[in-house]
Amino acid sequence: MAFIPHTEADIRHMLGAVGVENIDDLFDEIDPRLRGVDLSSVPTHADERAITREMHERAARDADGLCFVGAGAYEHHVPAAVWELTTRGEFYSAYTPYQPEASQGTLQVTYEYQTMICGLTGMDVSNASLYDGASALAEAVLMAVRGNRKSRANRILMPASVHPFYRQVATNICANQGIQFETIGFEAASGRADQSALDQWTGEDVTAVVVPQPNFFGVLEDVDALTDWAHNNGAFAIGVVNPVALALVSPPGDWGSGDGVDIAVGEGQPLGAPLSGGGPYFGILCCRTKHARQMPGRVVGKTVDAEGETGYVLTLQPREQHIRRSKATSNICTNQGLLVTAATIHMSLLGPDGLQNVAAHSAANTRKLVDKLTALRGVERVFEAPFFHECALRLPVDSKTALDELASRGIFGGYAIDAHYDALSNVIIVCATETKTDADLEAYATTLADVLDNGKPARRRVSAA
Repeated sequence: MAFIPHTEADIRHMLGAVGVENIDDLFDEIDPRLRGVDLSSVPTHADERAITREMHERAARDADGLCFVGAGAYEHHVPAAVWELTTRGEFYSAYTPYQPEASQGTLQVTYEYQTMICGLTGMDVSNASLYDGASALAEAVLMAVRGNRKSRANRILMPASVHPFYRQVATNICANQGIQFETIGFEAASGRADQSALDQWTGEDVTAVVVPQPNFFGVLEDVDALTDWAHNNGAFAIGVVNPVALALVSPPGDWGSGDGVDIAVGEGQPLGAPLSGGGPYFGILCCRTKHARQMPGRVVGKTVDAEGETGYVLTLQPREQHIRRSKATSNICTNQGLLVTAATIHMSLLGPDGLQNVAAHSAANTRKLVDKLTALRGVERVFEAPFFHECALRLPVDSKTALDELASRGIFGGYAIDAHYDALSNVIIVCATETKTDADLEAYATTLADVLDNGKPARRRVSAA
């Protein structure tokens, strides 16, 4: 899109029309003390050539190498067409579709996204996204508190195997609203949520149980048992999912012996968004029809106009921008429309078979990698339960030191998790997606072998719970 600056004549004409001498007069209501910011350290100006060079130099600082990190953000192949289409002006600069007659393209994309996400998760209704997976979990907790009329305790059971960042965000957003989080530990052998620990809450007032699949360790949980326990005890079940994994494992809409979970959330980054230094990404949130009016965000519907032609409209807009604040379901549920557009195009290009192939190749590559790494002296799997495309491994040397050394050799070898779990000293999570070749896997194993041969004995580092 072309940028057309205002000329000096344009500016003088506009100022004259509103009756002021200069642009500063438009801001005379601002306290002068707030306008006297010291900007002496900021360069006065730079031309286009200098700015371009500066940005290229900064971009060059980004390290290039083989990435096996995962832990919530995954390096999948994104077809070139995805962002060629997403960054077209019609999508890239589109604003919120408040006028449906002028926004049919944007509305249809959102409708198609919601339809695909419902098909992938087995749920009834999807919104048009949230900031990210972590904030989606927080919103799901708030939904459960509003929607579970059987519960008055505002008590959420959260497995320790849920991503630590998700747990932290949910606590930060919800704890000051009188919501209590209680932790379900995980089994040392399997890495799954400890179902025997649920006995202490049987018969008590529980609002919701969070059910991750796969969990933070990459382990596949017994989601049917956790979902049934929640419903048998009058609690909502909130599924936290990886959308790519759903191409292989049962969707949250089918969990348990009943109608599946009440709410499902997840991070949409694996669907067409590059790693890009940590974002932006988008949060998936969907639910059963009976909970739709508790759902934050927007819902696009398909209808017909007066002439019988297909049309798309904003059917549900339950946030404070649209209605009275006291009636809103959320005031932080801004959607990520551009990322949703990319995800819709990505899923359309791959189709069900393509997404299943991505999931299957990712799972197979991770198993190959784990086999290669555990063949090295002192490297062992931490958990015995089946996993998807991430696995927790214990190293015989300090995990941070080993990862730093791997990074210096162009391999980002995983994510050290002992900062989050005291009992998991020198444990890393490794991930291999469909982007990795056999040569990549061999390069990691060979490099780690050399690091271990020249490494130091393991030392237990003090870490936070």
